[in-house]
Amino acid sequence: MEDLSPRPGDLEPIETVSVDELRAVQTERLRWSVRHAYDHVPHYRRSLDAAEVHPDDITSLEDLARLPFTSKADLRDNYPFGMFAVPREEVVRVHASSGTTGKATVVGYTRDDIDMWSTVMARSIRAAGGRAGHLAHIAYGYGLFTGGLGAHYGAEKLGCTVVPVSGGMTERQVQLITDFRPDLIMVTPSYMLAIVDELERQGIDPRTTSLKVGIFGAEPWTNRMRHEMEQRLDMHAVDIYGLSEVIGPGVASECVETKDGLHVWEDHFYPEVVDPETGEVLPDGEEGELVFTSLTKQAMPVLRYRTRDLTRLLPGTARTMRRIEKITGRTDDMIILRGVNLFPTQIEELILRTPALSPHFQCVLERSGSLDALTVVVERREDATDDTAQEAGAELRRLVKSSIGVTVAVDVVAPAGVERSMGKMKRIVDNRPAR
Repeated sequence: MEDLSPRPGDLEPIETVSVDELRAVQTERLRWSVRHAYDHVPHYRRSLDAAEVHPDDITSLEDLARLPFTSKADLRDNYPFGMFAVPREEVVRVHASSGTTGKATVVGYTRDDIDMWSTVMARSIRAAGGRAGHLAHIAYGYGLFTGGLGAHYGAEKLGCTVVPVSGGMTERQVQLITDFRPDLIMVTPSYMLAIVDELERQGIDPRTTSLKVGIFGAEPWTNRMRHEMEQRLDMHAVDIYGLSEVIGPGVASECVETKDGLHVWEDHFYPEVVDPETGEVLPDGEEGELVFTSLTKQAMPVLRYRTRDLTRLLPGTARTMRRIEKITGRTDDMIILRGVNLFPTQIEELILRTPALSPHFQCVLERSGSLDALTVVVERREDATDDTAQEAGAELRRLVKSSIGVTVAVDVVAPAGVERSMGKMKRIVDNRPAR
């Protein structure tokens, strides 16, 4: 594989400042962000007042622990625009992710926010090995999902030539990779494996493509998968991390020269790791739940947002800023299927909208080739005929696709066909082999 280590002068000065200099920048920006949120977001004024904390009380980074957490439920409770800190007319773009109640989690951006997001995405792409002039094949989905447009604007900011392919149409993906000869690809890791399979099906050796680096995010993946992709494609496979509620992709990125964890861009997003049960801040090196506070966002600042992702904070290596380990899991039961987040409660809501189906169901995860697949196993009601039940299964498939944006299989079984539990229902049955 080609050596894509940065050259002298490639990096922004903030990436290599001393820790003391970085902490001074963070402290100043934290004080601004807390004041901005308190003054302009009623939810934060109420929550800080209830916690008896005033923005003037925040004088150091350690004071951050005095602030209450923000949860996804808080965002949903203020749907659609209640968490915005600027007039809606100053918001130049809105993104959203699906929610468990049928309402989306809405996020907004000012023009300055878009510029900041583009900057950290460009920084992430460069850290991963992308360079100005590279041809960037973007196979993340475009639309309300932040992946496609976030990658697009960042690649353009870096100076790449962008091919906005979006997801799906795997044969066309292969044709464009073969014809356009891109240097880098940005896509979910599971879909990258599907592209590799299609290359091989067409008789093309994946190691002969032009790709130098793959930047993979939107779902957890292991170092074992990294090794497989690097061997099959003769390219660097680099991890990127982000979430809509904080900004989108570009919150943290691996550096191609080390691949030893994702450097958090701490000048814009301050990380903490807390005990998932108590909320106590844990020292660097201990595993817990990742929490973020935005330091520069205008349209929608977030204070101590609980990501539900499990990881640990580690010292910086290739950059001054600290690293997070690859995400090891989540504190909730979210399923990530081909880059789309869904919850069993979303499935339950749709089942309950289908009269012939009972609320007894399980989500069974399998792996079909290189892609994950989900089958919803659900009981028909006692008074439903077999024909009615099959029609209901087809309707449920349609509802999942239209409401959540992902294709699932549905297996309608007879009453009592789903295992009962004396305690918590085991909603997720994961039959996927370990990578």
